[in-house]
Amino acid sequence: MDAPIKDVSVKPQHRPVAASLTMNSSAAAPPARLGGQVNYYSWRTSEKTATVVYETLGTGPTVLLLPAFSTVSTRVELTRIAQVLSTQFQVVAMDWLGFGDSERPAWVYDRALYQALLKDFMQDCCPHPAGILAAGHGAGYALHQAQEALTSDTRLLLVAPTWKGPLQAMGAPDWFAASIRSLIRLPAIGPILYGLNTRPAFLKWMYQRHVFVDDTRLTPAFMAQRHRLTQQKGARFAPGAFVTAGLDPMTNREEWLRVSTAATDKRIQTHVIVADQA
Repeated sequence: MDAPIKDVSVKPQHRPVAASLTMNSSAAAPPARLGGQVNYYSWRTSEKTATVVYETLGTGPTVLLLPAFSTVSTRVELTRIAQVLSTQFQVVAMDWLGFGDSERPAWVYDRALYQALLKDFMQDCCPHPAGILAAGHGAGYALHQAQEALTSDTRLLLVAPTWKGPLQAMGAPDWFAASIRSLIRLPAIGPILYGLNTRPAFLKWMYQRHVFVDDTRLTPAFMAQRHRLTQQKGARFAPGAFVTAGLDPMTNREEWLRVSTAATDKRIQTHVIVADQA
């Protein structure tokens, strides 16, 4: 698309712009990973601004796709479902701030930040969606949005929803997770810890253990693409917060039940997909 897209911002500081622009003068525009149109969303919060990348494809009622959080989180994970949905809907697939092709500033990433980001992004770029498909931690953030702002016109599809970061799921105490989170942010030791967690061999082991039953999908090209995601400038900050439970959308099981019940009380149709071997 050569011409700038229409500015649908509600707030002057939030401006989607055409993909022909770049996040900064030295950055190359990311490719259309789903086969659609790449766009930038300039998001300002607390006097700071960062750029979120999202991709649109298809026409019709809007469906928002939210990938799961992980060290290698990317909208690419939703390629197949995006292409299927695009035959009937306009698909909007976002890379979370700090992940994928989005900018990765050295901010303190936490739950409140992502709740505010999703609220603003939906208001400005994806108002009144017909549906939201959200995976992993994204499901919890979608439920919060459903509780606060959505109506019964929007349907939710939650894929493998979870609210526990890896360290918490492994039983690590809160103080330990918080300590690791602080260490990852340090300029010297942080890159070392992050580097150990993103070695190609370790990434492949994690995929085999926690993601794919069929490990023939872990081709050299697939693993190289995922490893490249981990090597971007500022790449350690958001994943470090995720791994150490800093981005958990819920505090505990009770909050998950309360928030999800509030969504169903609003007659928002919600469906959950969980794998047989999850």
